[in-house]
Amino acid sequence: MANIIDGKAVSAQVKEGIRQEVEALKAKGVEIGLAVVIVGDDPASQVYVKNKEKACEAVGFNSYKYALPAETTEEELLALVDKLNNDDKVDGILVQLPLPKHLDDKIIINNIRPDKDVDAFHPVNVGKIMIGDYSFLPCTPAGVMELIKSTGTEVSGKECVVIGRSNIVGKPQAMLLLHQNGTVTITHSKTKNLKEVCARADILVAAVGRAKMVTADYIKEGAVVIDVGMNRDENGKLCGDVDFEDCKEKAGFITPVPGGVGPMTIAMLMKNTLTACKEHHNS
Repeated sequence: MANIIDGKAVSAQVKEGIRQEVEALKAKGVEIGLAVVIVGDDPASQVYVKNKEKACEAVGFNSYKYALPAETTEEELLALVDKLNNDDKVDGILVQLPLPKHLDDKIIINNIRPDKDVDAFHPVNVGKIMIGDYSFLPCTPAGVMELIKSTGTEVSGKECVVIGRSNIVGKPQAMLLLHQNGTVTITHSKTKNLKEVCARADILVAAVGRAKMVTADYIKEGAVVIDVGMNRDENGKLCGDVDFEDCKEKAGFITPVPGGVGPMTIAMLMKNTLTACKEHHNS
């Protein structure tokens, strides 16, 4: 029976550490500010933004929310980004994705100052992650690394398989595992013998967006299995890319959905914002 990795507990530890650092900075007169921009009324985005506001409150950040109507033009959104780039009260800027169809998220992200890009999506930050000289890490892959660390598993020398090659999770996840000396394979829809490749993994990260795709025959006995997926099953219930019930007997460690990677993503966003503030104040 696998040990269940409790993302809520690990994220609470990370946030407590941040809260203590924030108190120390406040004692020196330094306030930390995160600006979150949401365009339109996508229900999932609304939930994410609310959770980010709650997390800011818990760690002691100032939270600035900008809720714009769906018909906001690119020009208007870029003007707001520019204003936040130049606002000293704002250490981190996050534009909630997806944006409405008429807005080009690439153009918007490229206009966020790299030192305020706490999502780590700007090409400058992506390049820094590639060469291993970074200030910020993309929040979900960074959260995954914290969860692996919480199991006491050493990544160095391990066979690591990532299912999925998105710019937000799959590719940066592979780089972070590589930076810790894992032997990394990235798999995707064109990978031949996917099951066999996954079954070699000491550490398996599923980030493909297909409900319960990973079954027990994808998993090596005793592997660490991290499920980044957030899907709905046939009954409309939240589930991941990993069939939890099928895999929990075979894995050594496994994350549940919900309550695994999700809470970590927001905790790492708080960590990036703290880093941005420290860099801005040379603290």
